[in-house]
Amino acid sequence: MKPILLPTLLVALLTLSSIRGADSQALPRSAPETQGVSSTRLLAFINALDAVDTLNSVMVVRHGRVIAEGWWAPYGPQVPHEMYSLSKSFTATAVGIAAAEGKLSVDDEVLRFFPDDAPEKPDNNLKAMRIRDLLCMSTGHQEEPPIQPNAISARSFLAHPVPHKPGTHFRYNTAATFMQSAVVQKVTGETVLEYLRPRLFEPLGIETPTWRTNFQGISLGGYGLNLRTEDIAKFGQLYLQKGLWNGRRVLAAEWVEAATSKQTSNGSNPGSDWDQGYGFQFWRCRHGAYRGDGAFGQYCVVMPDQDAVVVITSGVKDMQGVLNLVWDSLLPAFESAALPENPAGVAQLRERLSQLSVRLPTGADTSPMSARVDGKTYSFPANDARLESLSIARLGPEGWVLTRTVSGVTDRLRCGYRRWMEGHGFLGVVPAVGLGSAAGDSLAATAAWTSDDTWTVRLCAYETPFYTTLRLRFEGDAVVLESQANVGFSGTPVQKLEGRAR
Repeated sequence: MKPILLPTLLVALLTLSSIRGADSQALPRSAPETQGVSSTRLLAFINALDAVDTLNSVMVVRHGRVIAEGWWAPYGPQVPHEMYSLSKSFTATAVGIAAAEGKLSVDDEVLRFFPDDAPEKPDNNLKAMRIRDLLCMSTGHQEEPPIQPNAISARSFLAHPVPHKPGTHFRYNTAATFMQSAVVQKVTGETVLEYLRPRLFEPLGIETPTWRTNFQGISLGGYGLNLRTEDIAKFGQLYLQKGLWNGRRVLAAEWVEAATSKQTSNGSNPGSDWDQGYGFQFWRCRHGAYRGDGAFGQYCVVMPDQDAVVVITSGVKDMQGVLNLVWDSLLPAFESAALPENPAGVAQLRERLSQLSVRLPTGADTSPMSARVDGKTYSFPANDARLESLSIARLGPEGWVLTRTVSGVTDRLRCGYRRWMEGHGFLGVVPAVGLGSAAGDSLAATAAWTSDDTWTVRLCAYETPFYTTLRLRFEGDAVVLESQANVGFSGTPVQKLEGRAR
């Protein structure tokens, strides 16, 4: 493919797009039928998603208008959500804008930007690696370099073995996206977050983006970005519109075409959305679509043939299963022309969307055991989870207070009965549950007596995909605590601890 070259006029238009104070209006809303989609079929799609544990949010955009949107409580429209690898598509966008401004070329050699971090004698494969290879996940690595915030750097990346010729071997590589972020920071003097703010976020009305950094203050690039559901939808709509936003040229059309086209082959399974080819930090999908996605089911699916964008945030183990629902349940609902009005169907859809919730424990607000354990503190021997003690106390009919001490830090969480109560604390027995994630600050909790001797509480870190289920089984002066996360990078093993009343 030829290098991306931008005419002078286009560069001027991109410069104009960096003017601050851009319009922050929301995407327009519309009845589904007006945009050629049946409310009844949309309802079936929402019901199919709700059967999956656990969805966080969904937004469907057709012809530039939101036709369905919903959040599973305690998630909400104004709460930023952890994007994980969906961050990669935003980092690549920064590369595209920097190329449009003449600050770099996708055919630049990576070593050119980091002479002080290069090995003393770089091999030929490392010398041949280009920004294009970073974008396409074809750096030549066999194993992924370190990606933890306290370990990832240009130096650690360049020191990693490159056994394959760059451009010949697909290897999903989060560290390669970090290097894109590092290159942008080198040539602009700004983090990717700072650089994109006036050039992408403000023009689209994305008001509260945050992006975690490595130990050197470089945006992590491959993960660490937090955005609201509608922010993701705007990003997908921008790409669907070939880089135009409200008549303004935000991205070069040539960049959008290159980024979303198949640049690298990554498999041959016709039934897998991970085998359809890879672009510049975008996955190709079946049915002519493409997407950015992140761990545990963060999706921005762009469907050019249907003029649609589908955004889903979730905490699921089966990511392909969620995409299958988009193809099997939603895709056939798109019609080429407007449909007759259906006020009853629209009302039913909106009511269903307003009632979505992450699963609540099923049980009672009291039990024969509840009075005996109310307010009693249980202590635990030294353990890997660093849990020292816990207690539960009745608030009244609305719920309980769970008090925990971990590593000398105590938090008190209100746990609603048949509803979520919001608070702050750490997520589960183990505070750290995700890669570089701040999971555990903003929490919501709900609980019930799920049997005569067992109190079950679910703690949801609603800025992330994570929730933890704690089951406390009481017997005499003892309690057995079982803790399990819904998803995790190292699986979801059940942790079991035993404590005794003081």
